[in-house]
Amino acid sequence: MHGHHGHAHDHHHDHAHHHPEPSDKRYTIAIALNLGFVIVEAAAGFFANSTALLSDAAHNLSDVLGLALAGGGAWLAQRQAGEQRTYGYSKATVLAALANALVLVIACGGILWEATSRFFRPEETQPIFVMTVAAIGVFINGATAMLFLAGRKEDVNVRGAYLHMLADAGVSAAVIVAGAAIWFSGFNWIDPAISVLVVLLILWGAWGLLRESLDLALDAAPAHINVSEVRDFLAGQAGVTAVHDLHIWAMAATKPALTAHLVRPEGGDDAFLSQLADTISKRFGIKHVTIQIERAQRDDCVDCH
Repeated sequence: MHGHHGHAHDHHHDHAHHHPEPSDKRYTIAIALNLGFVIVEAAAGFFANSTALLSDAAHNLSDVLGLALAGGGAWLAQRQAGEQRTYGYSKATVLAALANALVLVIACGGILWEATSRFFRPEETQPIFVMTVAAIGVFINGATAMLFLAGRKEDVNVRGAYLHMLADAGVSAAVIVAGAAIWFSGFNWIDPAISVLVVLLILWGAWGLLRESLDLALDAAPAHINVSEVRDFLAGQAGVTAVHDLHIWAMAATKPALTAHLVRPEGGDDAFLSQLADTISKRFGIKHVTIQIERAQRDDCVDCH
């Protein structure tokens, strides 16, 4: 077979086809629980004249949106590839994680604005009532976060949902601490001060999520894969004289893919290509592998190593 440059090419495709996993019900459960709590907390905030509860309810509502984005991305990723979308909708999990991180940052900005303004106009609250409602929030958000404990290290989309719920639990816990401190001391400025500290902690975690999801959205190599090691591994194969057009990216949050051209004068049979793809899968965790063998190096190749 002859390509555009007149060189002989052998192709190997190790495209693992997996049946879609059952629908992840964690997102449905989490959305239902948190939406219910948002309604209760907002009503309690109006009843107690508590801006702390109202701002926490607004933060929780933004997280319900984040969960909806994460769940929608997970659902889309299970859909089969089509004639035009040959990769399917797997990238939806990455886009959802990116949107989730942005929502988290925006929510933190809103809380920070509210907390800062309350330094200059502290308002009277009902500490006991506020603490009780916030305690319910800690329980609900903490339990929801535990739903996403499994798989958070492998899937950036799941980790986004986990961080959202953990952040909510932290904010509710801070509201409890603030309520107790105000109750004992009478200093209303304690509430916004603790809110600022919590927001800074949330932003610290959100920055990592935002950076990773943005990298994946831009088709950067997943953070756990060392591209130089992969390149050296390919270059070290028997008979390979050069490696070029090496690309490693994420088809989905947990599905890295690889394509590469290897210059190998003797060519490559099915056994060589199959063994190479199998080794790449086991060593680097890349199951979607496409290797092209070229018998001679192109004169215009600027990426040959």
